[in-house]
Amino acid sequence: MRIATWNVNSIKQRLPRVLAMIRRHEPDVVCLQETKVEDPLFPTMELVAAGYECATFGQRAYNGVAILSRVGLDDVVRGIPGGPGFPGPEARAVSATCAGVRVHSVYVPNGRTPDSDHYHYKLAWLAALKELVGAGPEAVMVCGDMNIAPADADVFDPDAYIGQTHVTPPEREALASLQALGLNDVMRDRWPAERVFTYWDYRAGMFHQDLGMRIDLVLASAPVSGRVRAAWVDRQARKGTGPSDHAPVIVDLDEAPDGDIGPVVPPPSAPAAKRGKVKLPQAP
Repeated sequence: MRIATWNVNSIKQRLPRVLAMIRRHEPDVVCLQETKVEDPLFPTMELVAAGYECATFGQRAYNGVAILSRVGLDDVVRGIPGGPGFPGPEARAVSATCAGVRVHSVYVPNGRTPDSDHYHYKLAWLAALKELVGAGPEAVMVCGDMNIAPADADVFDPDAYIGQTHVTPPEREALASLQALGLNDVMRDRWPAERVFTYWDYRAGMFHQDLGMRIDLVLASAPVSGRVRAAWVDRQARKGTGPSDHAPVIVDLDEAPDGDIGPVVPPPSAPAAKRGKVKLPQAP
């Protein structure tokens, strides 16, 4: 079984790219984030024509998640029952059982700035997600845009992120607490020393300089992570005209039709910058 997860940053704008990715990789399950459409406007007909059932949880202009499956889509749950909102419920999680695996597609709140109410909402939301995932079943995957880089190795330069969200100790501790349920970061397990990113800011030529972050994760419980045969990032999907600012993460269970090709990330277009040399576009 092949699983893909991708923050598409608007399914309306990125539908041709999603369909192209589906044709290229033929995933059995696709988790999407930041679809940015209400459910009636989700392109269900086009994706059904491509062979997928669709479970969606959307809202107008913001957030939005979906699971596409061609191996079953059972017991769909939209949102996190009893979870926090900002101020009301947001479309940030959808889960379903696909071929015996409980799959969660999640779009974790950004957090904005460490001193903001949205940051505290992010931590509360992650605690609610942990409670939901911890309720079972045992075979589970949490896929999506976690808006957290698990470690300094997952950003192009730790110094550039000082004072920013995504890397603060409370965020990383919340992610580690979720993983303490028995979830393995399958990409990092597969490639413990690789320089692998999944997100590059649109601004300042960040992608072309390979100044990115790894914030799109696939976390899997032992019964699932033990089946992993390949895991990689499709960096090619970040290229060209009108891309998302994220690239898909793809994981193969049981067999790897394309072989264990590793993270499909060409050598960086420039050497890794000296620490402290490059600032983030939003930095003062």
